[in-house]
Amino acid sequence: MIPQRKRNEIRKRVHTRIRRKIEGTAERPRLNVYRSLNHIYVQVIDDLAGATLVSASTVADKVKTGGNVAAAKEVGKLVAERAQEKGIKKVVFDRGGYLYHGRIKALADAAREAGLEF
Repeated sequence: MIPQRKRNEIRKRVHTRIRRKIEGTAERPRLNVYRSLNHIYVQVIDDLAGATLVSASTVADKVKTGGNVAAAKEVGKLVAERAQEKGIKKVVFDRGGYLYHGRIKALADAAREAGLEF
């Protein structure tokens, strides 16, 4: 089994590789995901301006469930609604170096169902 510290270093390397290929603009910002053991955090970022346009998390939004698939679905729906309020319909999905599986996939599917395109 890989130690947690080593696993996070690998994830960061993968994330750096992903970030070389994708960039958030004003027309199509980047939907960034961070997943901790107990929570999930999402930001919609305009990389050219260096600004976070919209954010949502299980911590800030008092989602009853913590770091599970149900919470990820809730946060995905919430971030999509907030983005649409700001006039954002299309985003670039940045999985943050995590596998597209479980909570990350649930969040992405919920955001798509709520109206975000990526």
